[in-house]
Amino acid sequence: MSHLGEEQNHANEDIRKLSERVEQLAFNMEKARFAEYVQLLEKPRKLLWNHLLGGIARGVGIAIGFTLLTSTLLYFLQALGALDLPIIGDYIAEIVRHVQARLEGRTY
Repeated sequence: MSHLGEEQNHANEDIRKLSERVEQLAFNMEKARFAEYVQLLEKPRKLLWNHLLGGIARGVGIAIGFTLLTSTLLYFLQALGALDLPIIGDYIAEIVRHVQARLEGRTY
């Protein structure tokens, strides 16, 4: 009879472990918002709208970031050009002239 009781204990232990894993899986699915993702896939228009807005936001962010980076770089290049360093100043001044001409829409 003890053999039967031992098998029952192993079965109970396996069921307990399985239950814990199912609970952990359910928690992870809730944490990952899996149900919301499935609902979103069932509504293609909403999915497209979200992706469109995300793409526009990324594009605007890239444009603003590039503009800030470029203007900061030009500011420092102009400051270095104003220092009138012998070789570097002429080179930087030439770069600034090319960039300003390009921004104004004319070729240099």
